[in-house]
Amino acid sequence: MSRIPKQTINISNSYTAFHKIDGDHPLKNTVENIYVGYQAYIRPGGEVGYFNFELAKEMGLIPRSHPHTMNAELKKHLLETFSLQIINEYDIQHKTKIAPSSIKANEYMATRYLQIQHPNKQGKTSGDGRSMWNGHFKERNGQKSHWDVSSCGTGATRLSPATSNENKFFKTGSKMASYGCGRAEFSEGMISALFSSMMHQKGIRTERTLAVIRFKNGNSVNVRVAKNLLRPAHFFGYMKRGEIEPLKQLMDYHIAREVENKNLKLEKSDSSDRKKYRLFLDKVATDFATVSAVFESEYIFCWMDWDGDNILMDGGIIDYGTIRQFGLFHHEYRYDDVKKMSTTITEQKNKAKYTIQRFIQVVDFLITGKKKNIKTFSRHAVLEKFDAVFHEVLVQQLLAKLGFTEEQQSLLLKNKLSREIAFDFQRQYRYFEKAVSGRRAYKTPDGVTRDAIFCMRDFLREFPPFYKKYDEIMSPLEFIATIASNYSSGRDLIKYEKKVVRINKLQLSYLSLLKHCARLTGLEEDKLIEQLTHRSSIINRYDILTGNGVILMVARLLKSRSKLSFAEFQGVIHQITMGQITDPDFAKSNLTSLYRQSQKTNELSKKAGKLVGKYRESI
Repeated sequence: MSRIPKQTINISNSYTAFHKIDGDHPLKNTVENIYVGYQAYIRPGGEVGYFNFELAKEMGLIPRSHPHTMNAELKKHLLETFSLQIINEYDIQHKTKIAPSSIKANEYMATRYLQIQHPNKQGKTSGDGRSMWNGHFKERNGQKSHWDVSSCGTGATRLSPATSNENKFFKTGSKMASYGCGRAEFSEGMISALFSSMMHQKGIRTERTLAVIRFKNGNSVNVRVAKNLLRPAHFFGYMKRGEIEPLKQLMDYHIAREVENKNLKLEKSDSSDRKKYRLFLDKVATDFATVSAVFESEYIFCWMDWDGDNILMDGGIIDYGTIRQFGLFHHEYRYDDVKKMSTTITEQKNKAKYTIQRFIQVVDFLITGKKKNIKTFSRHAVLEKFDAVFHEVLVQQLLAKLGFTEEQQSLLLKNKLSREIAFDFQRQYRYFEKAVSGRRAYKTPDGVTRDAIFCMRDFLREFPPFYKKYDEIMSPLEFIATIASNYSSGRDLIKYEKKVVRINKLQLSYLSLLKHCARLTGLEEDKLIEQLTHRSSIINRYDILTGNGVILMVARLLKSRSKLSFAEFQGVIHQITMGQITDPDFAKSNLTSLYRQSQKTNELSKKAGKLVGKYRESI
């Protein structure tokens, strides 16, 4: 019998999938005036600073059996595919010398979309100001999902605010005007990589970082992917200008893409424009209501505004420059964007709702051919559905935080009495969650805030074991001591210790939910308390990574970057990400063994953990 040879990865054939990401994209030939085309060339001096092996495998870019290590061939393909810079209008005017052999064959897209900070309020001059779309990729493992791929930091385009404001083109790298540089930073790329990985692990919709190409001067090209990178703002420019044909082209393209990616289901009877546009509207309203509730529940600050340029069509997070996760419910924080202040975390819901109102206007325009005033749709039934979904998901999220399983959450919300108790518990919980310091609002390095003072995660984590041990609720003093944060003053604590009725009502509502769940499921109360104790300890972990925490953590990691090999740096990032998992049902795979661990990586991970704990309550 002949001996079967040992299976090995054929390196020469492992990376051919990268060749398909070459600037080509179906939007180019589908939607009128959706992009500005740019040739691009391979920018010299790039190094692979980070590569998301898990994501690359999920996409089908590399084999499932590929080790989580970099090799010369993979590095070569990554740099040839992503270490790019556009040849912009400035380069053409000034005849910038570029080696012909480094110029890529196809044009790349800088897509057009509405941005209200531009002088032109109709989206004629705005869009990707320092980014381009590398193209799209269809999985090669038999599935039909498409992935869009874009890169930030690839050069200054004519769609940047700087060109609109100054009425001239800028050299890539120039710092003569705000938003005119066209570059991205390595620290920025790593913050996005770390943050987006953690959000993805939590089940929160987000674009994801595939790779970060770094350069010696601290610049980088940050490569992001999603199954659909369209934003509401791509639609709203056409709507503002009343251009119905390209708007219809974009809508039909988007719906077909969502159907192909199995995010939207259309029956044969739904083939008419009226029916499929109504289904689209129902889905986008549900998506935005859901993510708005999740953001509010998880204290995720995502500056949504009606122009829809900083969020994906499914409500996924895009561009982590202003994204934060708060440790407490800092609901008075606003980001300062020079010309205007952002929404607060509680105002995000109404901004998302207004985005849906804009889409109602879009669909009506496509169906009737008449552009009506957006105020016409202020009482539309889809907006009522938005509100209903938002409040339902908000309560469901809180039940999940308590430690109830999905099945238990469903039973509690279907039963009339337990449903009323759940909504009442949410109101009592929100009272303490929204409590703020007696100190007035003050400036932060990037905005303004007024401090929340209570950490309600601590109550959800500590109450089940307390009740199991003592068989009684916490006294007002014990309750306030449990939830008090470093932002609370003695005067704040004394004020809320006197709220005896509210403190008791919150805890009694909790116990009512416990008893109803035990009755509805047939579980013994002691067993249910054990379940809630276990699950809530993971969900409401002590050391939550906040916006400030991740910024400082990345800064510290980059200082140690030169002392680490590529594999060690990847290992530290992986350990930090895995350390932030808050899903009690998550089964840790053998991924940890795929990354190199050493004394240095373990020490850095421990230091990162201490930093997380230090900033667990901040913005």
